[in-house]
Amino acid sequence: MTIKIKLNDKVKVTSGKDKGKTGKVIQIMPEDNKVVVEGVNIMYKHIKSRQRGEKGQRVQFNGPINASNVVVICPKCNKESRLGVKVSESPSDPKKTQKARFCKKCNEVID
Repeated sequence: MTIKIKLNDKVKVTSGKDKGKTGKVIQIMPEDNKVVVEGVNIMYKHIKSRQRGEKGQRVQFNGPINASNVVVICPKCNKESRLGVKVSESPSDPKKTQKARFCKKCNEVID
């Protein structure tokens, strides 16, 4: 199964500790079925000091969450929506087809 979510999509988290938060998708991991959303699932990595007398660091980063735990927010109607795929003929070459994602609530093509 492929992920219909793409980079820079605005999504809302539907379950987990960050339920209800919204953010932009900054990374997609299709082989693991995970996405990284800006400002969601914030994790910390503690780094030891390399030299004596130097302080260690605490680095903050966004961890991945399962793609099934997010839903896309349609840019046209600003509602949470599932996505469908429309297959149509290419305007330049009638033999080729194009796929386009669309919002199932307002039936508008997203990209």
